[in-house]
Amino acid sequence: MLYDSLNQVAIDDCRGGEPVGTMGLVNAGVVRRDLRKIEESFACLQALSIEEMIAICGRAAELFMDGDLFLTASQSQTAADYVRQLSASSGLPHALIRSNMEKIAFVLREVRSVVNGLTRGLPFEAIEQGILQTDASLLSFYPATTCLGAVLPSNSPGVNSLWVPALALRIPVMLKPGKQDPWTPWRMIQALIAGGCPSEAFGYYPTDHEGSNVLADSCGRVILFGDAKTVARHAGDPRVSCHGPGYSKIVMGEDCVDEWPRYVNVLADSMLRNSGRSCVNASTIVVPRHGAEIAKAIAEQAIKLVPRPLEAADAGLAGFTNAAWAEAIDELIEQALEEPGAVDVSAALRGGNRLVSCDGISYLHPTVVHCADSAHSLAKTEYMFPFCSVVQMPQAEMAAWVGPSLVVSAITDDVGFRAELLQSAHIDRLNLGPIPTPKVAWDQPHEGNLFEFLYARRAIQEQRCG
Repeated sequence: MLYDSLNQVAIDDCRGGEPVGTMGLVNAGVVRRDLRKIEESFACLQALSIEEMIAICGRAAELFMDGDLFLTASQSQTAADYVRQLSASSGLPHALIRSNMEKIAFVLREVRSVVNGLTRGLPFEAIEQGILQTDASLLSFYPATTCLGAVLPSNSPGVNSLWVPALALRIPVMLKPGKQDPWTPWRMIQALIAGGCPSEAFGYYPTDHEGSNVLADSCGRVILFGDAKTVARHAGDPRVSCHGPGYSKIVMGEDCVDEWPRYVNVLADSMLRNSGRSCVNASTIVVPRHGAEIAKAIAEQAIKLVPRPLEAADAGLAGFTNAAWAEAIDELIEQALEEPGAVDVSAALRGGNRLVSCDGISYLHPTVVHCADSAHSLAKTEYMFPFCSVVQMPQAEMAAWVGPSLVVSAITDDVGFRAELLQSAHIDRLNLGPIPTPKVAWDQPHEGNLFEFLYARRAIQEQRCG
């Protein structure tokens, strides 16, 4: 059911001028009311098979990419409209948005492989019927929640692909969109509905902090995106899967570091892809030697990524919708560089300021810092633009030093070093070999296993009565 809100806010064009549109805000009371009816939505999806939901997702993939979809009661949205509107509100170049669209469409199209990866090939009837007889034993799984809540970010539209498998697993989703990106989850919802999904499967709630808190506190399972302070509020809550800063890293072993020029493209791509906006972008590269040379080689590639008009085909650097954010980050970095032990290698190659304006938008030029001191404040940090520290230390210290990391790519064939990393409880995703940190295998869990988050396994025995 659609609600007309009396509280309408403008969605501003980050370059100034006329707003891109208006959006009605939902208050926390509406979120609470809908949650009281979530059992009906749950029953609606449980009546469908996983095969039917997979087919719906496949149709939605093409509609999301190319369809003319419902936007408001008086307006539809083409794919070109979506790109233009999202770019204007978020500062993302058109080319990056199209790349993220492909990512979302891929997950919708290949959701069967995603689900099979998450369940490790569990037959669908074990999920649908709740029981499966194998040669060895009985298996039983049951839904641990009647809905998945998601408090979504604005940094990159591609993160919306993470809630898609929940629908294939027949769990409704209740979504709070990011302030600068109300467009992506809405377009995905409309593509799925047009593809045959019941509208009852979705809740869409542009809301304030109170409404977000109600969603996070009341849904049986929640995916929550935010900064370190936001996710800290829910630390330790088993209902909430927190997606905060990724602090993703690359480590190079003694056996490979002398051949570092072979891997420069992997290092630079890990930093620069998607304009450094993803939690899977590498923000730290750890090497046992050649740190200054490696930092310079990465910087030589990074400085080629420069501000361009949002519509330009070669635009790959995202702008900041709030100039004050860019100014604050620039100031933080400059203050940190006053400490001994770190040098901005990219500054000398680039020339000019890190903070610039283009087409009415503030940008931060990609920044590569060489940290000779692993204790420097920039050695393990993350910003929402292409930023990377190259840190030098002995290989023997690396595994203990990396700390919490969403992704670590280990460029090494050293069996002992790999074993150390495999034993680390701080690494969520481990890439063994020269694999860029943003490269995601969708049949592997991204950050926690969504199936195990949404479903639980029960102990079960059976004996026939007759």
